Amino acid sequence: MVIETVSTARAHGGTQGVYRHDSAATGTPMTFSVFVPDHAPGATLPVLWYLSGLTCTSANVTEKGEYRAACAKHGIVFVAPDTSPRGEGVPDDSDGAGDFGLGAGFYVDAAEPPFDRNYRMWSYVKRELPILIAAHFPVDEKRQGITGHSMGGHGALTVALRHPERFRSVSAFAPIVAPSQVPWGEKAFTGYLGGDRSAWRAYDAVALIEDGARPLELLVDVGEADPFLERELRPELLEAACANAGIPLTLRRQPGYDHSYYFVSTFMADHVGWHAARLKR
Repeated sequence: MVIETVSTARAHGGTQGVYRHDSAATGTPMTFSVFVPDHAPGATLPVLWYLSGLTCTSANVTEKGEYRAACAKHGIVFVAPDTSPRGEGVPDDSDGAGDFGLGAGFYVDAAEPPFDRNYRMWSYVKRELPILIAAHFPVDEKRQGITGHSMGGHGALTVALRHPERFRSVSAFAPIVAPSQVPWGEKAFTGYLGGDRSAWRAYDAVALIEDGARPLELLVDVGEADPFLERELRPELLEAACANAGIPLTLRRQPGYDHSYYFVSTFMADHVGWHAARLKR
């Protein structure tokens, strides 16, 4: 499995790299970033996956997430994939709204043409990229956590809920917790998965909990000044689902914070530390 190094730089006692490879899952080149703290030769480190939100690439969190100092402190590898396939011939949304198509893969395997040809971000994040990371970077596959922002928060929750054996920890920043019940998710799921709403439940955190998924615990931060809070994010639905299922949820509503990377970067070190405490057990 060949990867191309796009760039590397020293930062916070570690190496921040950006890499590219040809993806079998999406049928396109894919770019991702990896931060590796300095470590003893031959040692392996826990890994924290970060899934980005709508309109983003791997560059958004890499440039604005402010995770490196915390990851270096705790000895954690940080991996950030792209949010969708890209390239010539990859279908996009005609209305340019940014909530479907390029930059908006929603971490599903599309079943509807023409998107089923390339939009297979579930398989990419769940299977292909982890194999690639394990082959090229010093990660301990038994110590994995996952987090994400907005659409990526949705992705992090659903991947962890469906694969509790793989992840010791899961958190999210302003996640779309019930995409089947909000406009962003309804548009994306209809376009990618079709009109059968029962098929959507496999990619909906609240539905997965209702159907029996049981993570050990969850950490979620939302900004009280987030303009998408009431219409698209609906954290109260996750709160109710966790309460009904007996799942420990730490839901922090942060006064004055919005949906931006100003918000994400402010609480990133908290999340890295929270994951570290669970990944080092």
